[in-house]
Amino acid sequence: MAAYKKMLSSGLAWLWLAIIVILVDRYTKIWVIHHLTFREPLTILPVFDLTLAYNTGAAFSFLHTASGWQNWFLGGLALVVSMVVIVWLKKLPARDYWMNIALCLVLGGALGNAWDRILYGYVIDFLSFHWHAWHFAIFNIADSAICIGAFMIFFHWYKYGK
Repeated sequence: MAAYKKMLSSGLAWLWLAIIVILVDRYTKIWVIHHLTFREPLTILPVFDLTLAYNTGAAFSFLHTASGWQNWFLGGLALVVSMVVIVWLKKLPARDYWMNIALCLVLGGALGNAWDRILYGYVIDFLSFHWHAWHFAIFNIADSAICIGAFMIFFHWYKYGK
């Protein structure tokens, strides 16, 4: 009982947010696998499509042409980052909303993409923004959560220096 109370008083009480990120990420990826054709855009807005893509690399397809070692490296990196984040959450008080939310977004996103790497050997991407002939890298919910969480962490460090 004491361990449970300690968990609820730490940042671990926010793990539900990471679980929501993972569930939304999984649901959307399963949906696009079943409803979209690979690399055929489904136009939603003049600047936004849903386009099923498989990314064997990292952000912006960095390392996508490597021989396969990158999947193990990136998947392992995601798991190491996840362990670091869990330890960090354990040390934070639950009332430190901003950092707990940021860390859980990063955690959920890292685990969502690691899940893809383990299950498929690549990450499923589908959110595609463009302007005329210019196209931003295709990404997913997990990538979005990681970016928002990382921005929140850097903003916190910039504003408070800790």
